[in-house]
Amino acid sequence: MKKTLLGIYNSLLNSYGERNWWPAKNRFEVIVGAVLVQNVSWSNAEKAVNNLKKYNLLNPPSIHKSSVKKLAPLIRSSRFYNQKAEKLKNFTDYLFNNYNGSLNKMFTVDTEKLRKELLDIKGIGRETADSILLYAGKKPSFVSDAYTKRFLERYGLLNGLSSYEEIRSLFMDNIPEDTYMYNEYHALIVHHGYAVCKSKPSCQICPVKKISKKIYCSHPSNFEHSD
Repeated sequence: MKKTLLGIYNSLLNSYGERNWWPAKNRFEVIVGAVLVQNVSWSNAEKAVNNLKKYNLLNPPSIHKSSVKKLAPLIRSSRFYNQKAEKLKNFTDYLFNNYNGSLNKMFTVDTEKLRKELLDIKGIGRETADSILLYAGKKPSFVSDAYTKRFLERYGLLNGLSSYEEIRSLFMDNIPEDTYMYNEYHALIVHHGYAVCKSKPSCQICPVKKISKKIYCSHPSNFEHSD
């Protein structure tokens, strides 16, 4: 499995190049984006991020002091905006209650301890917590999402794994504990998922099937579809 996952990584990287994800100017912008992108496209989440920036609210103190009623209309493009405004408030409340509003202090905490703390925040799930750790904190915590699960399933690599934690562990147990690699690998899988390995995939240009005869896509199209 180690050799297979590293081979896939190298194939994706050679095909698509570095993704340089997450697109943001600072760590708090990454965190806000990680919350707002839940169940919505990045383009819609980005509109909400830019709207907060427009009104000088894209910083921990401003969101901490703002009401949900004030925040929600500004992030309407991200869908479920009332709930997401509450999640942003919950995160900043946690940040100020535990670390005096300092992301620097927060990110000095051990990765697994901090992960548990983030998961205790109402509205912060596993994918969001790992995105915060990896992309904002530069900590080695692999992000598993729907793209990742579909990717592994199509190439016959799930081997009975189904839960978020199981899939996350598959990567963390089989590739080097390296923040850069975790970052690029997840970003490459996401790019592959929406550019090639879609619901109707472009299998004839798939870089993964080229690395080994053992890698065989189980999609019913058997490489017949293209967009």
